[in-house]
Amino acid sequence: MSRVHPAGPRHADVLPEDHPAGPADDLNVLDPHIWPRNAGRDGAVTLGGIDVRDLAREYGTPLFVYDEDDVRSRARDYATAFHDGDVHYAGKAFLCTAVARWLDAEGLGLDVCSGGELAVALAAGFPTERITLHGSNKASWELERALEVGVGRIVLDSFEEIARLGYLAQQHGARPKVMVRVTTGVEAHTHEFIATAHDDQKFGFSRSSGAALEAVRRVLRLPQLELVGLHSHIGSQIFDVDGFEVAAHRLAELLVAIRDEHGVELPELDLGGGYGIAYVPGEEPHDPKAIADGLRGIVARECRAYGLAMPRLTVEPGRAIVGPGGVTLYEVGTVKDVEGLRTYVSVDGGMSDNLRTALYGAEYTAVLASRTSDAPPMLSRLVGKHCESGDIVVRDLWLPADLAAGDLVAVAATGAYCRSMASNYNHVPKPAVVAVRDGRSRVIVRREGVEDLLRLDAEVEA
Repeated sequence: MSRVHPAGPRHADVLPEDHPAGPADDLNVLDPHIWPRNAGRDGAVTLGGIDVRDLAREYGTPLFVYDEDDVRSRARDYATAFHDGDVHYAGKAFLCTAVARWLDAEGLGLDVCSGGELAVALAAGFPTERITLHGSNKASWELERALEVGVGRIVLDSFEEIARLGYLAQQHGARPKVMVRVTTGVEAHTHEFIATAHDDQKFGFSRSSGAALEAVRRVLRLPQLELVGLHSHIGSQIFDVDGFEVAAHRLAELLVAIRDEHGVELPELDLGGGYGIAYVPGEEPHDPKAIADGLRGIVARECRAYGLAMPRLTVEPGRAIVGPGGVTLYEVGTVKDVEGLRTYVSVDGGMSDNLRTALYGAEYTAVLASRTSDAPPMLSRLVGKHCESGDIVVRDLWLPADLAAGDLVAVAATGAYCRSMASNYNHVPKPAVVAVRDGRSRVIVRREGVEDLLRLDAEVEA
């Protein structure tokens, strides 16, 4: 029996299965839980005190706009909340030299998971002792570079890597501080692609199989490696803190097993990040102080129960720091009404600058940004310019019915995992990144041009 859906005029209405929520009472309102702390409206949307129409005229679209004060204030919030531990920003969310300098100025550490991210940190002058190198398949050259510059921590992810790093450390006359990444078997309530602590995935050493304890044994047998703690990360975009409690309990059991077998109490515990942000109305992220108080209390209780000294805690927020402060501006091109279903609003970007909708089924909030409108709401789908049916930025949203080509649409909370996962699909150049603050703007990552695409083509004639 065929499972193929027949093509036809009503094919689109089977996705999504659940009907979208109705429109807001006022489509011009910016929800403060979703938009940057310095976003507003004066007819047009303003970001950091600047009219988005001026930003579009000066820098073009698509355009990533970061509210610098928003990002820095969220970094401070976490640093204050975890005053007795360490906060390391997860660079994979979005990293450039300007952002690295903001984080350095706010006293945060930095997690990098490739030689490229490490290179950006070094170019920004980020203190190497506050850098942690992650990665499930680090190349020898990446490990060597980490040893050369003296990164603060290296998180070990496989038996091969333990041996490789031990050999390289001996060759370089170094003794790096290392952590063992543990998969605790906790399944975070999130998309399977961003749940990272269940056993059936590529990261870390399984606690339940005994691999984590064996990894500790192998590290302790190598005098050129200094084991300082355990690392755990249960996933991303998490609102339910119950998973962290279970993970902490299982890590404490492992710390006890290490103490009993080796007579060593590890002084550090890294519980990762993954704290969720609001993308759509109704999502309620936890306050950093509540997160800190909760994690501190969970670990302290487990340590008391097992007779362990309280380890120094590290957390790794990425999205929670940089996500809400980023907004993407697009210019509307084609507006196509599919009668009885919805209106397709095409913009000048798409999956090459925001892959998350296609990859995770991510949801976003977007508004008409270049003006206000009292027109009735129309059910819309914000789509990109790429040759893919799945090139969707926002699957279902309500936009004013008078939306037209040339209008600007702003998509909120695109600061994390959008520019960092951008591609050149269909040979579309990547957008610029602009920082705004106190009515001023500056480019922090320049826009690519066609010449950038051709520069790497080995067969282009001079």
